[in-house]
Amino acid sequence: MPVNRDTVLDWMRRFAGEMAEHRAELVRLDTAIGDGDHGTNMDRGMRKALERLDSADQADAGAVLKTVAMALVSTVGGAAGPLYGTLFLQMGGALAGRDEVDLDGYVEAWRKGLQGVQTRGKAEPGDKTMVDALVPAVDAMERAPDLDTALKEAVDAAERGTRDTIPMVARKGRASYLGERSRGHQDPGATSTYYLYRSAAEALGG
Repeated sequence: MPVNRDTVLDWMRRFAGEMAEHRAELVRLDTAIGDGDHGTNMDRGMRKALERLDSADQADAGAVLKTVAMALVSTVGGAAGPLYGTLFLQMGGALAGRDEVDLDGYVEAWRKGLQGVQTRGKAEPGDKTMVDALVPAVDAMERAPDLDTALKEAVDAAERGTRDTIPMVARKGRASYLGERSRGHQDPGATSTYYLYRSAAEALGG
């Protein structure tokens, strides 16, 4: 499937569905090491994003992602709103004005999004954040020979990165206040990022 306005719209609808379906799981994960509101916030933010996407036409894939970004920033509390907002805003900027995007353009958008998240959140791999899912997924995509492979390998890499957060001690965000007690819990932000990649593979895969 090409990466264009329609397929990215489908991706965002699927991601909203994932956030609704896994809201309770994300709340449970966040209750263990955070404020307990990650699932509720992401579900609410993506519902608002769909309302905005339904109320006006977007010119291209970049405009779709920017619309989602603004909805999340304005409705999602905590760190998730600014971080996901930055991710989608940077990706939207990279895709703006392009009717269709190839593998290189898609991966470049993710790289820009990752850079934005790291600049905003000051997080590195190993800090027990969404970055632990983003970095291996983007790296895997950069090595892939075609888009379908990139989509599948990103899902696998994000899932591994998410599981790898379980033994980590958090060094960023609310979880970092727990110190050693944050060990043994999966990071909710990495988990929602894994669902973002999974929905991308479903919407953009051949």
